[in-house]
Amino acid sequence: MTLDPFYLIVDSAAWIKRLVPLGVNLAQLRIKDRTQAEIRAEIRESKAICAAHGCQLIVNDYWQLAIDEGCDFIHLGQEDLAAADLVAIRAAGLKLGLSTHDEVELSTALAAKPDYIALGPIYPTILKAMLWAPQGLERIGQWKAHIGNMPLVAIGGLTVERLTGVFEHGADIAAVVTDITRNHDPESRVLEWIRATRRLPSR
Repeated sequence: MTLDPFYLIVDSAAWIKRLVPLGVNLAQLRIKDRTQAEIRAEIRESKAICAAHGCQLIVNDYWQLAIDEGCDFIHLGQEDLAAADLVAIRAAGLKLGLSTHDEVELSTALAAKPDYIALGPIYPTILKAMLWAPQGLERIGQWKAHIGNMPLVAIGGLTVERLTGVFEHGADIAAVVTDITRNHDPESRVLEWIRATRRLPSR
């Protein structure tokens, strides 16, 4: 499976509508603290936008809604994974990405046979309070050696300026949140990310 090296993560269909048409090929919809009806509507709108622009949409957490809405890819954290029905997810044909932060979580994730593994936070992040210290670049290499050909997503505090080191240490994909959504010009920053990742050597 080949996924775009630039992985945009946003919290609304409004962001999807604003940024995906710029050339984003991989986007996650990660919504918190909304009603099921609101989340369903956000998923439905995001799915339509991504389909129109050839962008792979990944739905965070809400796997049942993703199945109901005909989505094809979800991302789960470790707590979400523990509560999820993997049989139903696989029966629906959904691809699966999983978060990891330490060796125990990596083993748990690999047992679920995901389609990618995410490691973070690589650098300090302001997105949310984290129980884990920044992983650092060397950890990326350790994870990649362990998972082999499975795509490795690096997340947490990533910027365009840090991109080269992240990929040199073994990441296949860079997931980005606040470097874009808290930028004074998100559109221009997205275009910077697209240009930077497309200059990377083929992996």
